[in-house]
Amino acid sequence: MDDERLDEASEDGIPPSPKRTAWCGELREGDVGRRVAVCGWVSARREHGEHLSFVDLRDYTGVVQCVVDSAAEARTESVLRIVGTVRLRPEGTENPKIPTGSVELVDCEVEVLSRAEPPPFLPSRSQHIDETTRLRHRYLDLRSERMQRNLRTRARVLRALRSAMDSMGFVEVETPLLVAATPEGARDFLVPSRLHRGKFYALPQSPQLFKQLCMVGGVDRYYQIARCLRDEDLRADRQFEFTQLDLEASFVGPDDVIEFVSSAVASAVEEVLGTRPSFETATWHEVMERYGTDKPDLRLGMELVDVSSVFAETEARVFRAPCVKGLRVPGGADVSRARLDRLTELAKSWGAGGLAWFRVAGGGVESPLARHVEREAPRLVEAMGAEDGDLLLLVADKRPTANEVLGRLRTHLGESVGAPGDLVFLWVVDFPLFEAVESGIPRPAHHPFTMPHPEDLPMLERWDYLDDEERLSVRSLAYDLVVNGWELGSGSIRITDPAVQALVFRLLGLSEEVARKRFGFLLEAFGYGAPPHGGFALGIDRFVAVLCGEENIREVIAFPKTQSGVDPLTGAPSEPDPLQLEELGIVVPGSGVPDESDQAIQNSTTI
Repeated sequence: MDDERLDEASEDGIPPSPKRTAWCGELREGDVGRRVAVCGWVSARREHGEHLSFVDLRDYTGVVQCVVDSAAEARTESVLRIVGTVRLRPEGTENPKIPTGSVELVDCEVEVLSRAEPPPFLPSRSQHIDETTRLRHRYLDLRSERMQRNLRTRARVLRALRSAMDSMGFVEVETPLLVAATPEGARDFLVPSRLHRGKFYALPQSPQLFKQLCMVGGVDRYYQIARCLRDEDLRADRQFEFTQLDLEASFVGPDDVIEFVSSAVASAVEEVLGTRPSFETATWHEVMERYGTDKPDLRLGMELVDVSSVFAETEARVFRAPCVKGLRVPGGADVSRARLDRLTELAKSWGAGGLAWFRVAGGGVESPLARHVEREAPRLVEAMGAEDGDLLLLVADKRPTANEVLGRLRTHLGESVGAPGDLVFLWVVDFPLFEAVESGIPRPAHHPFTMPHPEDLPMLERWDYLDDEERLSVRSLAYDLVVNGWELGSGSIRITDPAVQALVFRLLGLSEEVARKRFGFLLEAFGYGAPPHGGFALGIDRFVAVLCGEENIREVIAFPKTQSGVDPLTGAPSEPDPLQLEELGIVVPGSGVPDESDQAIQNSTTI
């Protein structure tokens, strides 16, 4: 193509190049008169007579209208290079819906760089296409404005996090992807070894042990944008493969780690949204009592209220329970009886014996139970801080059950009415050390290297004399970061005192022999001088999803798996070539692997 003079991009634009001198979505009235070259995909075309066509050319910055002599070869989603002159659109033809709507390119020369077949869907309509089809043709979906925005937001977040960590003296260290299997956490993905038949590597669920070894190695402050893999059931906020900001620091306490992470997260939020957020802090016990969950959405309000004292001497049998807690739904009195019945069924499905409801009106209450609580009603309204038009939901049960059920109802109702768009970050601290006790053996709430709270160490030493409720009250130096009902990440201060570690292992039922077998290389390293240290892992996928306003992390991952763990694009998981199995010494029953008499299978592994 014989290009005429191409004007260079403005100082704030891209440098000129042989192919492109301007971005489609950045042309404005100030560019009128410039001769530019733009490149991109045909978003749409419109024929106006035999020799006049309008082509909307799109790149990741947006769309610009080009007036061309003929668009016969400009099929939708074909790749074009168009050289033209920027002019104002004729009066009355402007398009205020797009940033470039006041200008267009004229006197155009068109070069078809790649012709496209009719696509299964248009990128501009991909949000209306079922997910399997979108993922099968993910390269088309990635062209959509939504996916372009999400992926570029993700890149900005990673850049901001790296910059923040570097500014605080953290060193980026890469850790192995082929590791030994670990017994805790989710299932490992296993990788067979060709050189060591019958043995397997595991893909890392996290760099946990290696980052602790970095502390023993004197790195002092480590971080990594780490790829992690877990073979677990997938949900909207889970993928087999996920990315986290992983960090560890020596000679720190919980407050130090919280400050590091808060600073990095705030920098990323500021980079994307232009404002620097604040962070609240509450203990695990406080959030469970106030919200019924350890990842509350603080935007919803509606705190749980303990009204056990109101019903301490009640004659209503339904409220004779160890704990009675209530949830006030502002303005919820107009909820239909059918909806209340559905809420009651939900409460029962979550473990409650039932759900009591009261509409507040005229300073009193309306409910099928109203006549049974005439004496308690005024005190209930006062204790709940209720006003006319509010709805009160009560659960009478054991305290953990009441908290959980009302917490889930709170979240359910919040989702139904919607929530403001602000980001409200909360640090939840002082988590329990154990999440359950079975036959006297506790199950760690975090991992077996989590440091118990110093004030609660005496309880561990008197373990055999405690009941299960006391055992579960033992706190740890563990902490989570939560935003808008999403758990973004968790961390803890680690055990480095051999005596404390031995005590925890003993309580977990791990003999010294078993502990050495599972964690020997780490325990050996600790024997050569381990500084006190702690760390954190921030889920990048969840963080970016929140910033992008997405409810599913698959929308911020370039090539995710479906909820069933399948990749429609590549066909993974797929059956391996029999020769590959033979080389690895693996026999899969019914796979058609060569006869067992083959010498190569003599030392094989059957899976």
